[in-house]
Amino acid sequence: MKKGIRDYNIKIGSMAHGKRNSVSDVPGVTVGHTTLSDGDIQTGVTAVLPHQDNIFREKLIAASHVINGFGKTTGLVQIDELGTLESPILLTNTLSVGTVQSALVDYMLNDTPEIGRSTGTVNTVVGECNDMVLNDIRRESIQKEDVWNAIRTASADFEEGAVGAGRGMVCYSLKGGIGSSSRLIPLPHGTYTLGVLVLSNFGFISDLMINGRQFGMEIKDKIIPPEDTSDKGSIIIIAATDLPVSQLQLKRIIKRSAAGLSRTGSIIGNGSGDIVIGFSTASRIPHQKTQSPFDIPQIHDDEIDHAFRAAGEAVEEAVLNSLINSESVTGRNGVTKKSLKEFLNNNYKNNT
Repeated sequence: MKKGIRDYNIKIGSMAHGKRNSVSDVPGVTVGHTTLSDGDIQTGVTAVLPHQDNIFREKLIAASHVINGFGKTTGLVQIDELGTLESPILLTNTLSVGTVQSALVDYMLNDTPEIGRSTGTVNTVVGECNDMVLNDIRRESIQKEDVWNAIRTASADFEEGAVGAGRGMVCYSLKGGIGSSSRLIPLPHGTYTLGVLVLSNFGFISDLMINGRQFGMEIKDKIIPPEDTSDKGSIIIIAATDLPVSQLQLKRIIKRSAAGLSRTGSIIGNGSGDIVIGFSTASRIPHQKTQSPFDIPQIHDDEIDHAFRAAGEAVEEAVLNSLINSESVTGRNGVTKKSLKEFLNNNYKNNT
């Protein structure tokens, strides 16, 4: 059973969540990690597979949204132009984007022999956050095999916290990393799921909010060394849904991630790369030209508020899950970042 912020009797929002309370509640979505943890090396790779077939041949409706653009990603220009996703989405540290993209290209070429031969090339999607506080990022420790392993081991049941790309991340001056959550969207024509996965690496402790409570202010004096009050981090948010939507509707939905982000206390600082990548599994777009037009169903805009609320709630809870599922980690130069659970155990229940 997945652990999370709910284990502390903290319920985020009003909507029900899926069975796993995870991005993998969207059928077909899986997540894999490779984690490197050895002294000054605290980093890794996380892979999100949108479905279990060949995604280059069967693309998905996709969109991206840049909340604040201090980030280094690949593939978003084509996603916004064509509205489709044709590769897994990989996450890593800032200086390993090139290695991870190269390995993802190799994976796609091996999986799809026609790429670069009888058809065009492939648009690979990689996101990053800067883990240099805990990881010696200059050593560029990620290797291609680490990327392939993350893809190979992807599963509907996966770890959260200080794992994969989240191993060296710092969020609200605490140990950040990978977090996930989901929401169910009941509509007259069916119940749908929206799930998110975050790579959290932003903010400082005095801004941390837990369900509307200024918890960071309560514990900020316990953070040693004192916090740096300049936000130089980032967050990558991956939003998946089986809701039938157009690219425009999907983009409108993932924009609401900012609402959930702000409810955790983020001011979306100048040096923070806050980027959302979304996709819908409701329709598959064939790579090869069809003989006749094909239909792409979409909900009516009068129903979209349910998805807006789901995005905000799921992002808020996913950020908190990234914190509560991360153990304390000591990394580069002996720096230690503590887990939120060390402070919740001693403070939150006693003060409620």
